[in-house]
Amino acid sequence: MVDPVGFKPASIADRRLTPVAPAAPVKATDGATQAAQTSAASALTQSAAASAPVDVERVARIKKAVQEGRFPLVPSTVADRLLALKFQWDPHEQA
Repeated sequence: MVDPVGFKPASIADRRLTPVAPAAPVKATDGATQAAQTSAASALTQSAAASAPVDVERVARIKKAVQEGRFPLVPSTVADRLLALKFQWDPHEQA
């Protein structure tokens, strides 16, 4: 027998309250610490932006292969990958 979809009164009766420990107090930081953290984050961001994670040699090889007609472009594969990128879907992910 299949249970119907919807409200199940038995599941509400099973809820129990669980005690929660108090949160640890947050200590305030001074302006110098915040300024140091901000400048460190800024420096990290600038260094990451300066060097893009692109393999320039590989891109050049692919461009050359496309121009010479040696790179296999399959429109359905390109469309599938664009849709997967749009919906952040991984076809190899196990459910």
